Amino acid sequence: MIPIMFGVSVITFGLFHLTPGDPVTQLVALNPDVSAAEEAALRERWGLSGPVWEQYLTWISNVLVGDFGQELRTGREVSAIVWRRLPETIALGLFGWAFALVIAIPAGIYAAVNKDQLGDTVSRFVALSGISIPNFWLGLMLILIFSLYLGLFPVLPPSRQPLYHPDMLWYLILPGVTIGTASAASIMRVMRTSMTEELNKEYVTAARAKGLPERTVILKHVLRNSLISVVTLAATLTASIVAGSVVVEVVFNWPGLGREFINAINQREINVVMAITLFTGFFVILANLVADIVYAALDPRIRYD
Repeated sequence: MIPIMFGVSVITFGLFHLTPGDPVTQLVALNPDVSAAEEAALRERWGLSGPVWEQYLTWISNVLVGDFGQELRTGREVSAIVWRRLPETIALGLFGWAFALVIAIPAGIYAAVNKDQLGDTVSRFVALSGISIPNFWLGLMLILIFSLYLGLFPVLPPSRQPLYHPDMLWYLILPGVTIGTASAASIMRVMRTSMTEELNKEYVTAARAKGLPERTVILKHVLRNSLISVVTLAATLTASIVAGSVVVEVVFNWPGLGREFINAINQREINVVMAITLFTGFFVILANLVADIVYAALDPRIRYD
């Protein structure tokens, strides 16, 4: 985990400095009366005058002691910004995961049990459509249909309301469905394929020959073995959900890390960009760690030495 996080920080820091401009450039553009001497002094004050490697070493040394710096334009602590926005992003991601799993696993089981029948064909068509549709377009269509035409959901979240407020929870549904649709489609396809392979194995034939009910064979034996592939994909799709939350939060004006991330990029706030990138990278790595633990719980034969 440590080498991966280090690599993420180096690549992100380098790519950020390859793009033109910095916070000082943004301020000067808004106030053309700033002299060259004042611009240089401001860049020196914010530690932006040295070479990139020197700026990175200063930044990483501060991060190692828990100091993510300040937002340069406002002076706000970056860690406070992240912690304030993090619950909204976690809630959106968890809702998307819950939606994906609740839809994908039963649909995958149904498609595998009814292989090559009408229900299987329809489910595969829906899954392929879910993977192909961009989440920003899907979000806009959901707003158009369920908010503007039908009036079932609010278009914008209520301002200055805590996350647990009923209005915020009601507003969470559309962005959660948007962010979970592609993951649900991918998981359903893998679930169907894995279940189909397991149903053709000898232990399933033996269980049926012993007279076990078909429901027991499917849910107790086949499902458990099939979930290993689903867990693998679910951990991999964490990156997609994290990346998708950036676009979805902007589309729905959801007050999470994704929207803060876009604002930080537009304003060239490197400390905020780096902090949010590290936090999201950490959650992706953590998801893969949890997947490794779940493997051993699903299959006792798996052990890590």
